[in-house]
Amino acid sequence: MSALGVWWHGARPRTLGASIAPVVVGSAAAGRASPWRFAAALLVGMGLQVGVNYANDYFDGVRGIDTVERLGPPRLTSTGLATPRAVAIAALAAVGVAGVAGLALAVATTLWVVPIGAVAMLALLLYSGGPRPYAALGLGEVMVFLFFGLMATAGTAYVQAERVSVAAWWASVPIGLLAVAILVANNLRDIPTDRRAGKHTLAVRLGDRRTRVLYRVLVAAAFVFVAAGVIVEIADAGSGLSRWALLALASWLLAIRPMEAVGDAEGRELIPVLVGTVVLQVGFGALLALGLWIGGVTSP
Repeated sequence: MSALGVWWHGARPRTLGASIAPVVVGSAAAGRASPWRFAAALLVGMGLQVGVNYANDYFDGVRGIDTVERLGPPRLTSTGLATPRAVAIAALAAVGVAGVAGLALAVATTLWVVPIGAVAMLALLLYSGGPRPYAALGLGEVMVFLFFGLMATAGTAYVQAERVSVAAWWASVPIGLLAVAILVANNLRDIPTDRRAGKHTLAVRLGDRRTRVLYRVLVAAAFVFVAAGVIVEIADAGSGLSRWALLALASWLLAIRPMEAVGDAEGRELIPVLVGTVVLQVGFGALLALGLWIGGVTSP
C-alpha cells in the first residue's frame, strides 16, 4: 500500500457520507446556497469525521482495543501501518482543517460558531480518548445524533441563511438517525472484540439480538419522521416539511438489502451492512435535499 493509500484507508472514506449528507440537506433547507459556505461547511464536517476516525484509530490502538482479531478493516496504529505519533498528528491536522473552515464561517456569520465548534472538537477527542471515553460508556450514539445530525444539518442551514428554518430542524432528525444507524452497524460487528477489550459500547450493553433490532428501528424511524413532518405541514402550514420531502421515501429501495442482511449476518458479513447504510444515508439525503429545494422554490 502506498503512503497516500495508507492515510486514505485510515480516513475510512466509505463512511464519509455521514458528514456529507447533513451539509447537503442543511443547505437545501436553508433555501439558499453560497458555494464557498457550502464548501467550508463540507470541510468542517469531513474534517471532524476524519479527525475522529484517526483519533479512534490512535486511542484504540495504543490501548490494545484494536487487535488482530478485529473483524473490520485493519487500523493504522494496531497493524503498524503508521506510528501512533503519526496517526495522532493526522487526527490533529484533520481537526485543524475543520477549525480553519469553521473560523471562516464564524467571521462571515457570528462568532458564536467558535465555541460551538470548540465543543464539537472536544467531543471528538473524548469519544475514544481521555480518562473515560464516552464511546465505552454507551453514549457514542447520542453524540453522533447530536453532532452529525442536529448540529451538522441545522448548523449548515444557519451558516447559509443565518437562521435555522423549521424544515432544517425536521430534516436534521432523520439524518441523525441514519448516522446513528451507521455507528450501530459498526459496533454490532465489533461486539465480540469490544467485549473482550472491556469497551462497553451501547451494542455490547444491549447484546447482539437487541442491537439488530435497534438498527432496524433507527432506519425505519428516519422514514417515518419524514412522513410525520409532511403530515404536520399539511395540518399547520409552516410547521413541518414540504410534501416534496416525500421524495426521500424512494430511498427505501437502498434500505432493503442492509435491513435484511442485519437479521442474520455475522462477522465480516456485517461490513456490507455498514457500507449499505452509508449509501442509504447519502441517497436519502440527496432525495430529501431535492425535495426541500423544490418545495422552497414552489412555495408562495
